[in-house]
Amino acid sequence: MSKQKYSRVCLVTAMIGLFGATVQAAEDNERGSKDKPIHVEMFAPEDGYHVGIGGRGWFVDLGLEFETVLAKTGFSAIQLTGPAGHNNVAPFPGTFSLGADERLPGLVVLLSTTTVGAGSCQNIANLFNLTGVTDITADSTELWDTWLVGAPIFGVNTESSIYVAVADDLNHDGIYNDAPNVVSDVDGDGQCGAKDVRALGIASNIAKARFFINP
Repeated sequence: MSKQKYSRVCLVTAMIGLFGATVQAAEDNERGSKDKPIHVEMFAPEDGYHVGIGGRGWFVDLGLEFETVLAKTGFSAIQLTGPAGHNNVAPFPGTFSLGADERLPGLVVLLSTTTVGAGSCQNIANLFNLTGVTDITADSTELWDTWLVGAPIFGVNTESSIYVAVADDLNHDGIYNDAPNVVSDVDGDGQCGAKDVRALGIASNIAKARFFINP
């Protein structure tokens, strides 16, 4: 094979590999969106983005579409909360801590570089600041959930990955309110990710992104 032909083959192979990786990433994010009752869309962070300053000042911004009425989503009240003096105060109180979110108790959020609690297996959904209802119909509900990261507890000058889903109705009470405080590390490799979230039992796709936390 000539050098020119070999170079073209290598280029085509690389392009196919890149296309395959892109398709797989899209499938991972969309998996379950058509055959499950909940769809999670993550507006931020996005794949490949460089976020924040000094490990803080970046957002996780979510839209959650439920094919069910509001009462069955697990949503208990709107909230506007945060750390220290902002924790659980009027007019829209909500607690601010590690673990499952008291206002949206089905939500599972994992970050690969979490340095507190159970590390990458720690559900950090209760750190979200702003939760509200953006659309209601006779048989569907849309909720938005947003978090401004205010402390560098997820690393600085490092790549990170985020995984977001809604736990299935694990106790069969008809409500999506069964997210754990900590996700089980199913293969014992010391790192929780999409496979561990999937093993939990989920009613949605897994929205995920790989991004960089700025120094």
